[in-house]
Amino acid sequence: MPLTPGGSQTGFGQRLQARRQELGLRKADVASQVGVSLTTIQQYENGQMPKGEFAVRLARVLRCSLDWLLAGQGAQQQDAPDIGQIVMVPMVEARLSAGGGSFETSGAVERHYAFRLDFLLRKGNPASMVLLRVSGDSMQPRILHNDVVLIDQSQNEPVPGRIYAVGVEDMVYLKIVNAMPGKLILSSVNPEYPPIEAETGEQMADLVRIIGRAIWVGRELE
Repeated sequence: MPLTPGGSQTGFGQRLQARRQELGLRKADVASQVGVSLTTIQQYENGQMPKGEFAVRLARVLRCSLDWLLAGQGAQQQDAPDIGQIVMVPMVEARLSAGGGSFETSGAVERHYAFRLDFLLRKGNPASMVLLRVSGDSMQPRILHNDVVLIDQSQNEPVPGRIYAVGVEDMVYLKIVNAMPGKLILSSVNPEYPPIEAETGEQMADLVRIIGRAIWVGRELE
């Protein structure tokens, strides 16, 4: 590819950064949707050119033409996003507890799974979605042990009766959330598990947090 002023590697990084900021996306958002590490996105914005399929994914996430992104040629923005495109949602290295509240995470991404963009847009904000695996039986029969749950982290204001991933101190629960003055009531589907009352006063704000709403569940058949 000729490195003309409009199509230089430096220009590529500048276009990438400008378009990402225009869409209000964080580097981490772009990384998760493209299926690369945060470091790779930082390298892209410093001018390193993406290869093959990653260049195509990047243009799709940024909703711009590949020619414009890589070479500064043609129109920048597509008239409308290709809602039939595929978005790669990260499966984070964590286990949501539907029982005792176990929490295991290193913040790393294990793998990515493909979802249609139009499906995700109907559910919420694709850039804020992660997949987590459930451990425990407190949400049975609605959600089973070892199910995979799609969490939209942008939906962190509790709507009564909906299921959320809730962090309580150093543990994460998957529960039905209802609110009362000064507290959250975290309920299970399985009647063997009593509700948890979590204080939400100012002193407890850092200990009790709504991580995101559960919007989809999937499971493997044996």
